[in-house]
Amino acid sequence: MSWNLVLYGFINTALALLVSPLFISLIKKVKAYAQGRVGPPILQTYYQLYKLFKKERVYSYQTSFIIRLTPYLSLAFMMVASLSVPLVFIPAADPGLGNIILFLYLMVMSRFFMALSGLDAGSSFGGMGSSREMTLSAIIEPVIIIVFGALAYVLQTTSLFDMFGQVRENSFLSNPSLILTGISLFIILIVETSRIPVDNPETHLELTMIHEAMTLEYSGPDLALIELSHALKQTLLMGVLLNIVAPWGLASEPAAGGIAVAFLAFVIKGSLLAVGVGIFESLMAKFRLFRVPGLFMLAFFFSFITVIFKFLA
Repeated sequence: MSWNLVLYGFINTALALLVSPLFISLIKKVKAYAQGRVGPPILQTYYQLYKLFKKERVYSYQTSFIIRLTPYLSLAFMMVASLSVPLVFIPAADPGLGNIILFLYLMVMSRFFMALSGLDAGSSFGGMGSSREMTLSAIIEPVIIIVFGALAYVLQTTSLFDMFGQVRENSFLSNPSLILTGISLFIILIVETSRIPVDNPETHLELTMIHEAMTLEYSGPDLALIELSHALKQTLLMGVLLNIVAPWGLASEPAAGGIAVAFLAFVIKGSLLAVGVGIFESLMAKFRLFRVPGLFMLAFFFSFITVIFKFLA
């Protein structure tokens, strides 16, 4: 393995962890303004994580090693997945890290252990959240495969490294159908991060919560790791969307100046997307559970149209 890849792995993962809480805070801030409130400070998520890391862990006597292991596995899966999504510069060679299938499997493994941990305590809330998560997962995962399959078909590669490189060199205007795929990726971002209209990450109302129900048994550093992995997941999905639709700023070499400019560009683009997510959530109401698959079908439809356009071109 070359030093270029080692440097890429360290910088990409560190920067992804650094900015992930910022985007969570920005979304909360925008939603608060939309509701006529001041909202939390921009750095509130960092303060919250710091506070949680200083607290103690509390476990139910009914739990097994699953609930203790899941926070570390969840964050580890997301950190490995971060190697698949270049945020600041694209390595000269892809040793297989950028493979779409690997990226999706890591996302699924994180969800799988989260669902197990929800069941581990034997609580009604955790079981309900895990059941809902797996039900929606059975519907959305085939759609996600179709969306990324359409992306691979349009760009003729399954490597995210090569995809970002192509779009950065040629601009998405050379493939206008990528705009439709971008809409599908935005829907996947909303669904996978459990945001309105699929789920409300700021509620503990038993009739509506999905992701939050699986984290009720966590406290202290374990909860901080879960929250950090969730924020990192959001950042990676934002990175895929931004680097397909707006790849401006991505560096081609690991030079200090280029990395600094690329990082600043990503923070700006990510902040704008976070504001967009906040506005989108503020304009939407949470769907009833049986209406949610309609949103998935919208992502499938745009991906199908993308493949048709590419086929006819």
